[in-house]
Amino acid sequence: MGEPGLIERIGRWIDHWIGQADPAGPPPILGIAGSQGSGKSTLAHEVAERFGGATLSLDDVYLTKAERADLAGRVHPLFATRGPPGTHDLDLLHRLLARLSSAGPDDRTPLPRFDKLADDRAPEADWTVVKGRPRVIVLEGWCLGATAQAATALVAPINALEAEQDADGLWRGAINDVLARDYGPLRARLDALVFLKAPSFDVVLDWRCEQEAGLMKRDAVPPGRRAALAVFVQHYERLTRHMIDGGVAADLIVDLDRDRRILGLEGADFLAATGGVAPEPASRVIAP
Repeated sequence: MGEPGLIERIGRWIDHWIGQADPAGPPPILGIAGSQGSGKSTLAHEVAERFGGATLSLDDVYLTKAERADLAGRVHPLFATRGPPGTHDLDLLHRLLARLSSAGPDDRTPLPRFDKLADDRAPEADWTVVKGRPRVIVLEGWCLGATAQAATALVAPINALEAEQDADGLWRGAINDVLARDYGPLRARLDALVFLKAPSFDVVLDWRCEQEAGLMKRDAVPPGRRAALAVFVQHYERLTRHMIDGGVAADLIVDLDRDRRILGLEGADFLAATGGVAPEPASRVIAP
């Protein structure tokens, strides 16, 4: 039998997990993490579509614009910008996971959607509705599984945003605290986590611009928009670098090159359960 592709390998993990579980029990919850533009959303939807699953995105449970404004006023102004740990409604996410896990055949579970143009949660009338209990729940999010940093790592700013707008370290310290306190239990709910590992943070801006250009049906984003995105990705830079350097509790690490070709797979237990440890063929299977 040849080396399975990534999606086939994930399908084997789903089958393996279900084969060992109580048939009357909840479905497995698979997490997919990775930097902006790494292809995690595309992979999540392909896995769900192929194996009878439902997808949830950490992006869709952002705090509302008003809630983030309140957080910014109480803790630090940078919390007005969505994205970093602390800007998600994890209580809502836990309720959704519980509801999907226990759904009966005729139950309907509305899944929230975040309107990025409005920078706010979409009206419930626009939410997707999942009927019944999915065979697998696929949760994707850029910082899933990220581990908290040591206090000494927080002292020096790592980019212009931190140096100019978080000189005292209050924002990054608050992110680190909430990451340890609230995002650790979320990771514990996942039955496995796949991490799409970028070759370095240097590619993230290019990937993010490619992603947006695709949505705009253009070859490239305008220079002004690229400059704005260069500032935006600085909100994600610290944790993205930390995760690339090993600060992520993942069961399967998928090493990508600049073109999102798979260079290799790491994760002995996941690989053993899904067909062995042969290297993945270098092919572009991760789409932005």
